[in-house]
Amino acid sequence: MPVEFKLPELGENIEKGDVARVLVSVGDTIAKDQAVLELETDKATIEVPSTVAGKVTEVRVKAGDKAGVGDVVIVVDETATDAAPAEAASAAPASNEAKSGDAKPADAKSADAKSGDAKSSETKSAGEAAANTRVAVEGDAAPAPRAAAPVVDISKGRPAPAPAPSRSPAAAQVPAAPSTRRYARELGVEIGDVPGTGPGGRIGQADVKDHVKVLLSGSGGRRAAGAPLPDFTKWGAVDVQPMSNIRRKTAEHLSDAWVAPHVTQFDRADVTELEAFRKTYGGRVEKAGGKLTVTAILVKIVAFALDRFPQFASSVDMANESIVYKQYRHVGIAVDTPNGLLVPVLRDVDAKSIAGIAAELATVSQKARDRKLSLDEMSGGVFSISNLGGIGGTSFTPIVNVPEVAILGVSRGRTEPVWIEGAFVPREILPLSLSYDHRVIDGADAARFLRFIAEALEQPLTAFL
Repeated sequence: MPVEFKLPELGENIEKGDVARVLVSVGDTIAKDQAVLELETDKATIEVPSTVAGKVTEVRVKAGDKAGVGDVVIVVDETATDAAPAEAASAAPASNEAKSGDAKPADAKSADAKSGDAKSSETKSAGEAAANTRVAVEGDAAPAPRAAAPVVDISKGRPAPAPAPSRSPAAAQVPAAPSTRRYARELGVEIGDVPGTGPGGRIGQADVKDHVKVLLSGSGGRRAAGAPLPDFTKWGAVDVQPMSNIRRKTAEHLSDAWVAPHVTQFDRADVTELEAFRKTYGGRVEKAGGKLTVTAILVKIVAFALDRFPQFASSVDMANESIVYKQYRHVGIAVDTPNGLLVPVLRDVDAKSIAGIAAELATVSQKARDRKLSLDEMSGGVFSISNLGGIGGTSFTPIVNVPEVAILGVSRGRTEPVWIEGAFVPREILPLSLSYDHRVIDGADAARFLRFIAEALEQPLTAFL
């Protein structure tokens, strides 16, 4: 019997993606939970497992296609699975047939099989509705099936929300995940006012972002469109290319982040002794699987700085007029990849050695370049570091990775003459840039925070004082 396998719900705010690779062909016999295609989303490559078993009779997507939740991916003949168990049984080693004295009479096995068939038919529809997903990262396990979202008739409109944000009975009935509700509170948005575009009117973070853009632009439409561009073909030939998923997501996220009032502080650190230290102990760190880079050292220094200046590891909750101070020390590292900018997060860096941080940094950076990072590996950061020193530049103004409130930028160090004890001495100078959310961080605190980092680079023992 032909059965259509439709692309299941892939995760929070993931509604579509680009087909990177089709893993099955017409004529293949597949089992449940077997990966049938790889889908590139905004930040990761996801393996999509099948919820049906049988012989593939039709493949309706190919590499490069866009696929959305609910689209038919393959068609499977479920009646072609009967021979598969028999073949597997005949191929099984004889030692497994009577392992641990568990052999059963033929009649008992037949009864069990009938019972299992009855249970399978009872739960078939529920199994098709709850599709499993797993991110293509080595060692990751497939998550538990997702429950179907409650259906809401959005044509009748939603009840007017109560004054308290996201706490009224009407808001409680709005179909939205807890993470989406928290995101709406952080942006000062009443969740009941957001139009949902997911199944049954379900609201995702993208819907919250679009609603905020409409409010900021004063537009009555769902999405605040940019000003129309002129017709560039009047002046010459052009080549129009669609945004990649990562580029589009980056543009949307940075547009949202720019809403926060940014200020950037600059300072410089004399890292002459630090460079000597790196040359002396670099080999030891390489044996541990990493490289003793300035970034790895900065991650550890930032952990000390966040303990001394906790407001830099916070988030602004304007909806509740409060500041959320995070007690954990997870630091994001901006990684330049051929596919765009990705920010993997190193967790609990305050409890790790510099050598351990360096090894982990090498691992996640390679995973970022290979598009093997999971969504979880890019979530939960309290502070970010962006090091462009390997490329060049004298300074820059990084954009805060909202809902974080600060980001440290590092530019290329250079040898400069410094007046020391009556004479100019060549010293290695490293430019630093600190962007921060002025709603929670004052300029004086930012100057002290950046000076603390500079002094720790110059004299590491100052971090322990």
